[in-house]
Amino acid sequence: MSIFQKLFKQTFIYGLATVLPRMLSFLLVPLYTGVLTSVAEYGKVSLIFSWFVIFNVILAYGMETGFFRFFHNEDNKNKVVGTSTISLLLSSVAFFVLVLIFKDHIAAFTDISKEFISLVIWILFFDALVIIPFAWLRANEKPMKYAFVKIVNVAINIGLNLFFLLWLKNLAADDSVFNYIYKPNYEVNYIFISNLVASASTLLLLFPFYTRVKYVFDTVLWKKMMKYALPVLIAGIAFSINETFDRILLDYLLPKDIAETQIGMYSACYKLALFMTLFATAYRLGIEPFFFSHAKTKNPEKSYAKILEFFVALGSVIMLGVVVFSDVLKLIIIRSEAYWEAMWILPFILLANFCLGIYHNLSVWYKVTDRTKFGAYISAFGAVVTLALNYWLIPIIGFKGSAIATLAAYSSMMILSYYYGRKYYPIPYNLKRILLYMVLSISFSVISFYYFRANYYVGISLLVVFLALVFFLEKNDLKKLLKQK
Repeated sequence: MSIFQKLFKQTFIYGLATVLPRMLSFLLVPLYTGVLTSVAEYGKVSLIFSWFVIFNVILAYGMETGFFRFFHNEDNKNKVVGTSTISLLLSSVAFFVLVLIFKDHIAAFTDISKEFISLVIWILFFDALVIIPFAWLRANEKPMKYAFVKIVNVAINIGLNLFFLLWLKNLAADDSVFNYIYKPNYEVNYIFISNLVASASTLLLLFPFYTRVKYVFDTVLWKKMMKYALPVLIAGIAFSINETFDRILLDYLLPKDIAETQIGMYSACYKLALFMTLFATAYRLGIEPFFFSHAKTKNPEKSYAKILEFFVALGSVIMLGVVVFSDVLKLIIIRSEAYWEAMWILPFILLANFCLGIYHNLSVWYKVTDRTKFGAYISAFGAVVTLALNYWLIPIIGFKGSAIATLAAYSSMMILSYYYGRKYYPIPYNLKRILLYMVLSISFSVISFYYFRANYYVGISLLVVFLALVFFLEKNDLKKLLKQK
């Protein structure tokens, strides 16, 4: 099997683990927007999940990427597994205890009600404990088990959401045992209870990992791993700012009577860009172990260049496809018209996540050369762009400013990574073809969304023309790929 076939096979399975569960999670958007009493209630849920992203990054502190780096380079792999496992176990327990002690202060700082804090703490704790088990599965190329656990997690989450939000009230009305479970106006709590049970179930499924680990802690190795991981942590915090801090800033910078409503509209329409996010995430999960395992092979740069070209071709098709069918998707995913005011953001968020996916592909240069500090620098620059533009634009144009800031941050990170990559680890990217795909896809998207919205004769024609172009330019490479064994 060729390296490309192996990559695409793993990307497909990892993609299944990410795409299928999140496709199922589409059920939650119409569910929440239909069941929650107002757009502001959905905004409250989205705000809490924004804090989730930030704390998940802090609790991981770059150890997952550090694990991959040293697992492939150290002869004693058990030492790497044991050291990283003990490190995360101790840090997670310390976090759990500290948050319990300072729960009131954290509730005031994050603007999260104290009744939700306890649920949030447990979810974060359980999620932190599965970081290394999941990384171990990926490093040992066990994508099937990885996919199974991920899918079970989301299936439980969705099942409990449906039970609590749709069925429990009717079951309780029959004066049964469900009467003891049901509480009126408890919908937001039920959402996080569902997450808690799903996270606990995931830890239970992966718990055998903890019974097989050789608990050996190597202080010298740990210091090396932390030196490698800390820039990744800084980059991760910067990424979380780029990804979710706009909701927090909307809550902070807008008047309280409209903030949660704007967050709700913005978050719901942001979900329509999920197809691009899923594609980029699945690709990243597949290529990150690939980058490290093939860094020392003969002429890996050529492979990296072709991988990015394939990514841009597929990403361009996805972006244009979502834009063309955006009004169909909104009817399926966002049932309430109260949220549709934020549809304006869709092209910006799609392109932003496309740029982020390209950035992840370009980031190979600083990962395989151990220059992870550049990842931190670039991500920090993106975070500064995000914060500055959000502070400037949100008071003027609300959530539109957040969408513009997201695109500006991710596109600037993409450009910076390419610029420094040419200097430290030159890769022969086919820039003419990559730029052709991007420019045409963006141009066709603008024409379809802003000038011929919901005109499917024009939109589908543009999509077909673009698909034909991609097939014509890539058909020879695709034929070679399919013939390889």
